[in-house]
Amino acid sequence: MTTIEDSASIGRLIREERKRQNLTQQELAGLAGVGIRFLRELESGKDSCRLGLTLLVLQTLGLRLITVGRGVS
Repeated sequence: MTTIEDSASIGRLIREERKRQNLTQQELAGLAGVGIRFLRELESGKDSCRLGLTLLVLQTLGLRLITVGRGVS
């Protein structure tokens, strides 16, 4: 499990998983139905990337986002 604390860490996670699956940015953007510019900005950790599209990219890669409340291990 990976802890995501900011936009840079989610971008890093997406880039690493995309590369692990041997996908180019262009290929992943096409599979997810997002623009290449959006994906580049997402992977670079841009703070203002849209959450809905980010979740779509995560789903396309087979990743799930799980949240844990404060004080929960």
